[in-house]
Amino acid sequence: MRPSFGARPTKDGVSFRLWAPAARRVDLLLDRRHAMQRRQDGWYVTEIAGLTAGSKYKFRIDDDIDVPDPASAFQPEDVFGPSEVIDHDNFAWRARDWRGRPWEETVLVETHVGTFTPEGTYRAMIDKLDHLAATGITALELMPLADFAGRRGWGYDGVLWYAPDSAYGRPEDLKTLIDEAHLRGLMVFLDVVYNHFGPEGNYLGRYAPTFFTDAHTPWGSAIDYRVPQVRAFAVENALSWLADYRFDGLRLDAANHIMAIPGEQSMLQDLSVAAGELAKATGRHIHLVLENGDNRASLLDAAQEPPNGKYRGQWNDDYHHVWHVMLTGEHAGYYGDYQTPRMDLARALASGFVYQGEISEFWGKKPRGEPSGQLPPATFVNFLQNHDQIGNRPLGERLESLASPKQIEAALAVTLLAPMVPMLFQGEEWGSTVPFPFFCDFQGGLADAVRTGRKREYAWAYEKYGDEVPDPLDPATLQSAVLDWTGRTPQHDARLGLVRELLGVRRKQIMPRLKGASFGDAQAADNGLLTAHWRMGDGSTLRLVANLSDHEITSSVSAGTPIWGGGSGERLPPWSVIWRLGG
Repeated sequence: MRPSFGARPTKDGVSFRLWAPAARRVDLLLDRRHAMQRRQDGWYVTEIAGLTAGSKYKFRIDDDIDVPDPASAFQPEDVFGPSEVIDHDNFAWRARDWRGRPWEETVLVETHVGTFTPEGTYRAMIDKLDHLAATGITALELMPLADFAGRRGWGYDGVLWYAPDSAYGRPEDLKTLIDEAHLRGLMVFLDVVYNHFGPEGNYLGRYAPTFFTDAHTPWGSAIDYRVPQVRAFAVENALSWLADYRFDGLRLDAANHIMAIPGEQSMLQDLSVAAGELAKATGRHIHLVLENGDNRASLLDAAQEPPNGKYRGQWNDDYHHVWHVMLTGEHAGYYGDYQTPRMDLARALASGFVYQGEISEFWGKKPRGEPSGQLPPATFVNFLQNHDQIGNRPLGERLESLASPKQIEAALAVTLLAPMVPMLFQGEEWGSTVPFPFFCDFQGGLADAVRTGRKREYAWAYEKYGDEVPDPLDPATLQSAVLDWTGRTPQHDARLGLVRELLGVRRKQIMPRLKGASFGDAQAADNGLLTAHWRMGDGSTLRLVANLSDHEITSSVSAGTPIWGGGSGERLPPWSVIWRLGG
């Protein structure tokens, strides 16, 4: 697909395209101003002969305001500075034969570039790739990179979707990270945000107000994907990450807040079809994943290869929530929907979502979700921690600070060997206790609004902890979240050994049988006994027996050959897990 937006080097120079339907005049600002030609449907175009990659430019709208390119490929001076022309075809890829890995081989680790290493750069992450591969992780997922205002942030307030944030390095640095990951057999995924633009540095409302509707998301105006150019802006952005940077997959943030048009093909479907066409044209495995609080099973199909309107998987928040309630006893907010966590866990293991049409108190006392048991188990991305569930706590504590090691290790033994796709959060593989609090880098009134909003949302925490609650605007808050790679203890090494052992079993016993697997059944007893089984793709049966309680219990031994946990007796120690494979 030929890109509609942005600056692209040509044989003779650089072409520029800006969709500005509300502008009367647009000038390209280089060493001098160049009047752009207005075409149909609000497009402004020009081509400058002799111009090369590396050139800096802006657009002047109606002799009134100078703005960066909304499809800028790079912003060396942040979102308010000039855009830089990038020649994506000029990068010398080393892993030229890389075609990705099948979805069934996916083991994800979610990371934030700015806190994954002390340096906080794309380049510095390369030194940790061997650690990830040796652990048994097969896919590195990066939190959003679209350029946001300031030098610190989670990335969910991006305003220039095509530009990887300069706080972490240049585009070629990001490509080098991805290339080095591929050379080690690691896939790389990117978290993308198509439900809103950030509050600072977005000028689209000035010259393209039809980008937005009167509706609102929790983070700002909803994007109007009924407009063809707006829809193309998002779809082409996804293709840019997948083609120009060779990401192996995308995770779409809060897809339930992406505007859908009743009776018409949605932007989500268009994006999936376009990604599938790229996969067919290149022979690559491309994986698309949703975060969708509506639990819409109809959008999902892990077996669709390549994508053709559906999504490979979905982050299963239900799975996280039941474990969190079980291990911590917390019931505030959305955790209040999970009053019977062991039974809810059995439901998640038996058919995917917990909420498949049942009434959710938290979601407005209305039905939530669709039946999901007909989907392959690998449709569901299961996790015990992620950036949201840690960072949206007032103090940003990890599960390590809230539950016992035995409990966490049992939860890991279930999560990493179940026939769903597992995901870890950075440092979880060794039991890191480094917090991950919310942080950002806004200025003036917006910074004040963030502080005020946090104090209102977490009033109880400020009353209880006072100044211990980290200030999201303080640079020290980001620094507190940086992983400590040198301070690992013997306990950390023991946890890492456990995770490596579990993922070794997954690689040998689960991954080869995952394609074609189907849900079976799961049961939870009042005494803490959990049993489950699944039909695997080779016809074998995978069986789980676990004691999720603080006391020893009795259980009859399941059929099959032990692949994890061993034990031949009927007595199950507290928080013990046994996996078997066979009859």
